[in-house]
Amino acid sequence: MADEEHEVIIPRYKVVITYDVLPSSHEGYFRFIMGEMVPALQERGIYLTEAWHTAYGEYPLRMTSFVAEELEAIQDLLDSEEWREIEERFMNYVKNYSLSVVSYRHGFQFLAAN
Repeated sequence: MADEEHEVIIPRYKVVITYDVLPSSHEGYFRFIMGEMVPALQERGIYLTEAWHTAYGEYPLRMTSFVAEELEAIQDLLDSEEWREIEERFMNYVKNYSLSVVSYRHGFQFLAAN
């Protein structure tokens, strides 16, 4: 088995996405996230680093975080037609969706609703 090359980045920015998964769409949601959304972002140099599940409390059920070295990579993604299509498809599986771009900090970064 050949060694795979892994890209090493120094994250400077984080995209934090919070949402609730629609009850009837867990399987489709998981296939979409892992089969389409994550690979599309990785192609742009934006990498999934965290996926959190809320077990208790009045908070979004899920929080996922993606990191990038350059803010421009995130801005280019968010301004793209590709992102609009991804986001539109994502909305078929979730509700209470929120996206924030913040400076990177290691570990859990909860963002309170404004």
